[in-house]
Amino acid sequence: MKRPLTCLTSSPLRGTRRGLLTLGALLLSTAPLAASAQDTDDVLTLIVPPWPGVSVKSEIVAQILAPMGYDVERQEVSSTVGYNTLTTGDSDAFLAGWLPAQKDSYDAAMAAGAITDLGNNVTGARMGFAVPGYVYDAGIHSAADLAAHADEFDETIYSIESGSTISDMLNGAIDDDVYGLGGWDAMESSTPGMLSEVRAAEREQRWIAFYGWTPHWMVPEFDTHILEDPESVFGPDNGASDVKTVVRTAYAEANPNLTRFLDQLVFSSDEQSAFILDYSLNERDLDEVAHDWLVAHPERLAEFLAGVTTRDGEDAVAAVNASLQD
Repeated sequence: MKRPLTCLTSSPLRGTRRGLLTLGALLLSTAPLAASAQDTDDVLTLIVPPWPGVSVKSEIVAQILAPMGYDVERQEVSSTVGYNTLTTGDSDAFLAGWLPAQKDSYDAAMAAGAITDLGNNVTGARMGFAVPGYVYDAGIHSAADLAAHADEFDETIYSIESGSTISDMLNGAIDDDVYGLGGWDAMESSTPGMLSEVRAAEREQRWIAFYGWTPHWMVPEFDTHILEDPESVFGPDNGASDVKTVVRTAYAEANPNLTRFLDQLVFSSDEQSAFILDYSLNERDLDEVAHDWLVAHPERLAEFLAGVTTRDGEDAVAAVNASLQD
């Protein structure tokens, strides 16, 4: 039933969605994948940095694939190392290709022809200026609204670590007086430190502005709202981010059944935020979080496995559902 991922310590790294044209032709054929299109491999090696969202997603993948006749192994390495292992053939797939944050590593692997981009596996990912729900309900919907309420916010925006790309973006906006924030302070801290300030403010119903992103447990926990960002301080399209599934190209070509499944594995930002909260904040066991999510979302499982078979050509949905009841 709840098959944990196997950790590898050796070897060093839809909304709308579609991969490269050659893979798209394979995946979007009018005829469903047949059992004769058997995969070459029965092991999928995932890159799993120590981030709660990708940890849960990877465990969900493991629990789906085990009763289908595949083993899932993981490499607990950074995203940068992970792109290297995809390029060298030491890993097979990565479920947390955050762009533009990983642009340099992603571009290098793409330029080498090492990876195939299957598109976003999270819809609605964003980052930017954020406020708790009670502040949003009071009318703060855009970063352009902040300066008019400078006293309520104590002219302070809380952010993550000094020297991070995010804090560089925020400090640049303050230096350039974007949104009239020229006299404001950027209070930089660790992510736990920043969120402890948010929790204290929420407890007192005090106004606070901070750097937020989704998916993250802060969204359901604080009813976090990411503000409109018309000046694109945190990137175009109001800080919209991609969270891509990238697969080693040779692996994708050799394993059309598995690749179809990975292409169809898509979560909403709210779904991922909820299971991040369950695993990271509530500290439930990883295998239980993944198992309970699958049991509670049979319709999503059916979407993930549409047109997909077990490795030996049998009904994948039936095999996985049977394993979840054991």
